[in-house]
Amino acid sequence: MKHLHLNAFVMPNGHHEAAWRHPSTDPHRAATLRHYVDIARTAERGKLDSLFLADGVALWGHVRYNSHTLFEPLTLLSALAGATERIGLIATASTTYNEPYHLARKFASLDHLSGGRAGWNIVTSAGEDEARNFNRDARPSHALRYERATEFVEVAKKLWDSWDDGAAVVDKATGVYADTDRIHPIDHDGPHFQVRGPLNIPRPVQGHPLLVQAGSSETGKEYAARFAEAVFTAQQTFADGKAFYDDVKGRLAKYGRSPDEIKILPGISPILGRTEAEAKEREAELNALITPAYGVRQLSTMLDHDLTPYPLDGPLPDVGAFTEGAQSRFELVTGLARRENLTIRQLIERLAGGRGHRVFAGTATQVADQLELWFTEGAADGFNVMPPTLPGGLEDFVDLVVPELQKRGLFRTEYTATTLRGHYGLARPVTRTRVKEHAA
Repeated sequence: MKHLHLNAFVMPNGHHEAAWRHPSTDPHRAATLRHYVDIARTAERGKLDSLFLADGVALWGHVRYNSHTLFEPLTLLSALAGATERIGLIATASTTYNEPYHLARKFASLDHLSGGRAGWNIVTSAGEDEARNFNRDARPSHALRYERATEFVEVAKKLWDSWDDGAAVVDKATGVYADTDRIHPIDHDGPHFQVRGPLNIPRPVQGHPLLVQAGSSETGKEYAARFAEAVFTAQQTFADGKAFYDDVKGRLAKYGRSPDEIKILPGISPILGRTEAEAKEREAELNALITPAYGVRQLSTMLDHDLTPYPLDGPLPDVGAFTEGAQSRFELVTGLARRENLTIRQLIERLAGGRGHRVFAGTATQVADQLELWFTEGAADGFNVMPPTLPGGLEDFVDLVVPELQKRGLFRTEYTATTLRGHYGLARPVTRTRVKEHAA
């Protein structure tokens, strides 16, 4: 029986915006390595496929009203590689404010250090504040960011393939460390990047780290179909999830890919209770801790529109029909507000648990029912699990929901692979040299 895939999406104190105020969390501990080691080991105890760290290169939201202890993901995951054995390690890194050689080397390093467990969540950085931290007055346009991202990933893949498999022969008897005939410059000359290569580290254990993408705009979906092997996405309803799933999978053939080569993982923030009533009480308890000023700032950022002058109990004003920022999230939030006629205050509360991702409060059985429905009816290959609080929310999921999924035969009881690609059932890419030799 085919198993679903589960990724633990980790924020310092949890995904609910008021998590840092909840009695079960410790924001001071969230600034320590021990906190993340414990979370990673809990996820690995649950046999989850991977651990994922989001990132941005500016101070997010309104730090006066929320905690912002966000470590640089590759640094943190390198430390967690030594504290875990099997779980995948996915880091977010921007194609807009990095160079391909930098990131190709860093992800190759993480892949070697972890024994083949690295993944790259490719983002194009939609925030205006991010641009101003990198010697720019404004962010590049949506189209230009994706144009650069396309070339960026192509260059990174060439760099990972610049060492053939087995190029490091390490022959002490002859004194030959590497077969230099199997190490190649890439001589890339494009509109955004000129990179000679080769990379200064052998080919990653997985060939290429797992490529993950999270944009759901039209451009983002096309980009996912071309490059991504896992997609983190946000849908509020089963119908929307099914439509997205079919849309992305339907785009793969034009790139010579099959539907099994990409895993669609919608986000879900499960608030668990022994009864449904208890779960709803826990949700209400978290929502009661919301600071409206923080929510307004977050919503303003999502919509690229300053909402501070507008009354909290009034409707969402006209914010236009387009943004150069995160287009899919803009469409999700404005659609939700219009469809349900929500006030700004109500919209803030609806988004507080997952920033547009689905929040579901219920028992372990009810959560498992939802995951099973989406998985078996073709709306998901698995889920990006977003605990409302950490570490407790992940512990609840691992101890209550995972056994229920295992009992139903929907999830592994033991790891059967050692690499992240292995967990996701994805093939190891062959080098471009091998592809050319095969063609010849």
